[in-house]
Amino acid sequence: MKKILLLFILGCVASCKNGVKNESFPLKLGKVFEKHGGIDLWRKAQILSFNKGEEVHTADLHSRKIVINSPKYSLGFDGEEIWLDVENSDSFKGNKDFYYNLYFYFYAMPFVLADDGIIYEKVADLVFEGTKYPGYKISYQANIGTSPDDNYILYYHPKNYQMEWLAYTVTFNSKESNHDYHMIKYTTWQSTNGLLLPKEITWYKMDEKGFPTEPEKPATEFTLPFISEAKLSDSFFEKPIGQ
Repeated sequence: MKKILLLFILGCVASCKNGVKNESFPLKLGKVFEKHGGIDLWRKAQILSFNKGEEVHTADLHSRKIVINSPKYSLGFDGEEIWLDVENSDSFKGNKDFYYNLYFYFYAMPFVLADDGIIYEKVADLVFEGTKYPGYKISYQANIGTSPDDNYILYYHPKNYQMEWLAYTVTFNSKESNHDYHMIKYTTWQSTNGLLLPKEITWYKMDEKGFPTEPEKPATEFTLPFISEAKLSDSFFEKPIGQ
């Protein structure tokens, strides 16, 4: 609870300035980032937090340390170790190594697709209900992150450059690249301190040609978005002691 309350204090702390990097992403993808608030504003931010159901996800945007707090468990990455703190063995049934940053990546779109070590490739448009959505494939240089063989495809609206779809592969278990794409529609966005961040995302079924058809399950909703230019202490992301 103390960790969650700290987030409300951050809004009053002085901001921290960061230098601007030389950009290497495609011009039109840059327009997508600009539509969502701009890379400069994103890179000034230090802390991102959001709720998914009872889970409170909090991330340091520069170190990528993360903690997830919920009534029955806490899960996090302290910069060296992925840890799990549970009430009992039934409190958390997932794979902590896979889950700890899963929704951070989905929530921090499209900005996480401007990370270092990324390779961009223009792909064919995605056609859905008569609209053609231009897209870019994102792959990673070797040894970047925990799953460097993962691929993403970002599709944006042709008129306003707002992100609309994300196709992605999962290689966590196999550790091998594949073409088995999953598809998410970014159905609703909300403005938070100048950045356009997801409010709802919906997984879609896909046909044999790889085009989305209909929702696979109800939308996943994100609430209580928070972003700040102030930092949290390293201890915030450490496993609780004696709990």
